[in-house]
Amino acid sequence: MYCSVLDRFIHASPERVLYKDEFRTVTWGEFLAASDAAGTYLAGMVGPASPVAVMTGRHVWTPACFLGVVKAGCFYAPMDGDLPKARLEQMLRVVQAPVLLVDRAHLETAQGLEFHGEIVVMEEILQTAADPELLASRRAALTVTSPLYVIFTSGSSGTPKGVITSHESLICYIDAVIKVLNIDESDILGNQSPLDYIAAIRDIYIPLFTGASTYIIPKNEFAIPGQLFETLNRERVTTLCWSVAGVELPAKLGAFELGKPQYLKKLCFSGSVIHSRYLRIWQENLPDVMYVNQYGPTEATASCTYYVIDHPVSDDTVLPIGVPYENYRIFLLKEDETAAAPGEIGEICVSGPILALGYYGNQAYTEKAFIQNPLNPYYRELIYKTGDLGRYNENGLLEFHGRKDRQIKHLGHRIELSEIEETAGRINGVQDCCALYDKERELLYLFYTGEAASKEIVLYFRQNMPSYMVPRKTVRLDEMPRLPNGKTDMQTLKQYFHS
Repeated sequence: MYCSVLDRFIHASPERVLYKDEFRTVTWGEFLAASDAAGTYLAGMVGPASPVAVMTGRHVWTPACFLGVVKAGCFYAPMDGDLPKARLEQMLRVVQAPVLLVDRAHLETAQGLEFHGEIVVMEEILQTAADPELLASRRAALTVTSPLYVIFTSGSSGTPKGVITSHESLICYIDAVIKVLNIDESDILGNQSPLDYIAAIRDIYIPLFTGASTYIIPKNEFAIPGQLFETLNRERVTTLCWSVAGVELPAKLGAFELGKPQYLKKLCFSGSVIHSRYLRIWQENLPDVMYVNQYGPTEATASCTYYVIDHPVSDDTVLPIGVPYENYRIFLLKEDETAAAPGEIGEICVSGPILALGYYGNQAYTEKAFIQNPLNPYYRELIYKTGDLGRYNENGLLEFHGRKDRQIKHLGHRIELSEIEETAGRINGVQDCCALYDKERELLYLFYTGEAASKEIVLYFRQNMPSYMVPRKTVRLDEMPRLPNGKTDMQTLKQYFHS
């Protein structure tokens, strides 16, 4: 019986490599010592079940910081120090953490934020003498339903939502992925995702649960195809759990003309719908690799369905999103909240122990998003309505049929277009606006009226929002097209996609 993720760790040899980046290698012994040190220090500062914000960069010590927070009986809120100052401050206001744990590289950034808690520098606490009794008492207070981390996603009000996930949900998901991918201690994962992003939980926790290891690939190498594949070969990487954008980029840049990842055995991808012409390039060059298409929201602990691709794809192949992972229940609801019939399109709904605990500090939005299953009048069963549309095909495989609302997937990130509009509305000279997404060309549009110049709008977004939320196309209009009911005529605006 597991009470926390700490109980799920294997007992690996202290000398065994756990994480590695371009500068350092961390063994199991070093990881356990560092996380014990961080846990002891933090437990001396904050009480159990407290949030701790962590902004420590893309390196091997960041997972030790995350698990140090957990060993203190707390939960962590990872933050990307490269985000705009305004966005970081929004996240800190949501989580209300009494402590912000940073590395020296992000200390100046942290000191420039409007933050009223204590800033702790990672390098100054990793040599703290561990207090086994204190750590044991904090560990004993953890249960499977204790919060483990808060991951931020886009919010419709302009404020990021902090999705809070329990120990049980994380264990269920990681165990299910390990089973499908058949991962063991011989595997080496190649991390692509930012460590503050939901997809990184695979690269962090799979090694802790199996004895595998993770190599954190330098961010710049994804734009240098030859160097990326050389790194995968040098590090003997066997397993990649990447975003669709990360998988497509090497194929787009001609990486296979320069070489191949010779040790790769498994490649799973998620975050958006893959263009099969790029997957075909991977398959033609690496026909023996296991390819897995994943689907799922942060609110259901990353991916909730998977499809093992057992045939060569063509350029126009549309992949199903497959079947539920273990411990996930997936079903489809129609607009009237009755069950969709076989072959009928409905909203994809998820239930099971993998559901998030809700949105941190936002009870109203939690109750709106996590609701009683309308098909079950007999006992309490919470579900999450994803806002995505799906259909079960004749083979019993789930197909993805787009968004029900205006939430999109762009570059592997979920974005609410209303947040783009809310941000644009704060810019002087923008009177009215509408954000739309050209899915075919993966372009984020902002249509607006007013006197603001395009470069002013783009600069404002770059200073206040993550790079993936900056509109690539801004179109100034004399007036916004309207429908008879007064709403924006989005179909008229979409004509600009083809102009």
